[in-house]
Formats: sequence, structure tokens, C-alpha cells
Amino acid sequence: MSSTVVLGIGASHTTLMNTHWDRVDHLPRAHHFRNALNQAAAELHAARPDAVVVVGSNHFRGFWLDLMPAFTVGVGEVICSGEHGSPKGLLPSDAALGQHICNGLVGRSFDVAFSSRLTVDHGISHAVQWIVRTAAGPMIPVVPVVVNCFAPPLPSLKRSRDFGAALGATIREFPGARRIAVIGTGGLSHTLPFPDWRAPHSPDDEFLVESWRSGRGRWEEFETRRRQILVNSPPRLNEPFDRDFLGRLAQGTIAEFADRVADEALTQTAGNGAAEFRAWIIMAAALQHRPGRVLAYSPMPEWLTGMAVAVIPGEPSQPGEPS
Repeated sequence: MSSTVVLGIGASHTTLMNTHWDRVDHLPRAHHFRNALNQAAAELHAARPDAVVVVGSNHFRGFWLDLMPAFTVGVGEVICSGEHGSPKGLLPSDAALGQHICNGLVGRSFDVAFSSRLTVDHGISHAVQWIVRTAAGPMIPVVPVVVNCFAPPLPSLKRSRDFGAALGATIREFPGARRIAVIGTGGLSHTLPFPDWRAPHSPDDEFLVESWRSGRGRWEEFETRRRQILVNSPPRLNEPFDRDFLGRLAQGTIAEFADRVADEALTQTAGNGAAEFRAWIIMAAALQHRPGRVLAYSPMPEWLTGMAVAVIPGEPSQPGEPS
């Protein structure tokens, strides 16, 4: 029997939630977002997945300018970098599922990279920390899929949508009637002080680009100044744009978003961090663009980001499988 995609979750991430919570604890919208993460976690565990595919970005703690694939699948060990209160060390992973996904995507004309010892940062591990991990019971194995969102040229929104459809189809072919969930993590609108690595304009830009070029095995050496650049940057959110995107997810029309919004316009309208919409689009496509439910939207300039959580129901159980 083939496998089933039992649930999709979209969730924003930020390490500022870990390190700056005391500054927003008085804000109902901060609690609204965190409570929605807890609700998504409850729905995930109620779906009883055997594994979770987490689609997210890299913030130059696991990938560097010496080699930057568009899409990378973890097919073995998964190691969290552990920056700013996010998980650190080895995660339980599903190597067999990761290898199956890699082979299936190649068979569908996606020349994905793979890693048998993949280092991920909060672009993957924030979702693990707040949604996958639970105090009760064993940790669900994960398969990370890392999308290049910050080192142009980036995979296009349309290519990301097609990648998500191929990912979902490949997961469903995994033998053994496994129950698989997919999480897309990132965004929504926000601007990080990340320059285009090809054209730095300031001393801070040049420092960041050098940290991305030379950070392999040394990223912590750059982290103090890098963090100062981040936390001192001005917020830039686009709440109407975020709400339009979430409305389309709820309606099941995210596929049209990839056709309607040009890649360059996305950055101009919603900031360079909105490149992480790709993870949401991939997740929605893997769930065959079923209508979803938005659990929360909280514009959080204190965290520089429009924060949201949404869920998309999976397909019905196969005959003979408990629902």
C-alpha cells in the first residue's frame, strides 16, 4: 500500500520569538500566534503521522555561498545549528523516506541536492521546536527539505509550486501505508538586512556577505555582529498582502498566487523575507491545494515579521486504515 499525506501546516518562524518574548508578552497578538502554534501541534499529533517533511529556508548557518542548491533533501543525519534558543544537535530523521523523496523528485525532473549529514537552522528547527516536538511521547522523525530563499538566483514561485506537487506525489508513492505530514515554514512579509550577495553596498553588507562566504564551520564567529545588524533593522511588513495570501490558502487557490505574483514584485511588495512564501506554496501544492484554515495572523513588527499559522487537511484514509 502507498502512503498518505495526512496534514499540511504553514507556520512563520523567527528566533526573536525565542529571545525577545519578554518584550511582547503583554501583547495579545503575540499570544494569539503562539497559541496557534500550539493548536497546530495538537492537530499534527492528532493526525498520528509516522514522519513529518519540514520544508523551510536556510539563513546561512548550514548552507554557504561556496555551494547553494535550489532544493536540498536530507537523506540521513539531521543536525540543528542551535542558534538563539532553537534546537541544537541531532534530530530523529527518516533516512528511508528522505532517500525515497530524493529519488522520486529526480524521477520527476527535479535535480535536487541531497545530504546524508545536513545542518539546518531555525528555518527548519523552529517548526520542530514549536510544532513537531512534544513533551509527551517520542519525537516524530523528520525529513528536511531546504529551499534557497536568500542567495539569488532563487527558484521561481512557479517552480516551487511544481516542486511541491512533485513532492506530494512522491510521498504518496512511499511504500508501507505510512502517514506523512508536511510543514511549510517561513514568512510572511518581512525584510531582513540581507543584501544581494552579488552587490553589497555598505560595510554591514560586506560583512554579511563575507560571513556567508566563509561561514562553513565558523558561523558562530560572525554571530554577534550579525545579530546586532538584525535586531537593529527597521520592520517592514505588508499586512494586506499577507491577508490576501492567507485568504488564497484558505480558498485553495494558492496555485494562482504563483502565477499572479512575479518573483521580483514579491520582494518589492512584501520584503526579501517574503521569499519564504515558497515553503508555504510547496506545502499547499503537496496537499493538492485543498482549502485550509487560518489559525492566526499576527503582524509583529517587534519580530520584523507578519506571523501566521494555517492548516490544510490531508486526504481521506485508505480503505482498512484507521482514520
